[in-house]
Amino acid sequence: MANKTFDLDDYISQRKEKDSEFAKNFDTGYEEFKIGMMIKEMRLESGMTQEQLAEKLETKKSVISRMENHSEDVRLSTLQKVASVFGKQLKVAML
Repeated sequence: MANKTFDLDDYISQRKEKDSEFAKNFDTGYEEFKIGMMIKEMRLESGMTQEQLAEKLETKKSVISRMENHSEDVRLSTLQKVASVFGKQLKVAML
C-alpha cells in the first residue's frame, strides 16, 4: 500500500493558481491572521494577560481577544497603540 502524504503548501499554491478569488481571500486572511498572532506573541513574551493589555489600551478584554483571534478591521490607530505598549513602532508598507 502506497503512503500518500499531503503537503499543505503545495495544495495552497495549486489552489491559488486555479482560483483567483481563493488566492485573494487567502492572502488577505493570512495577513490578518499574522497581525493577530504578532499581538498575541508580544503580549505573551511580555508576560501580560489579555486583561492587562486591555487595561493599558483602555478597552475590554473581549477587544484584545478579537484582535488576537479575528484581527480583521483593526484600526491603524489601535495597532499604533498596541505597538507603543510594547515599545515598538508600527510601519505600514504598500507593496
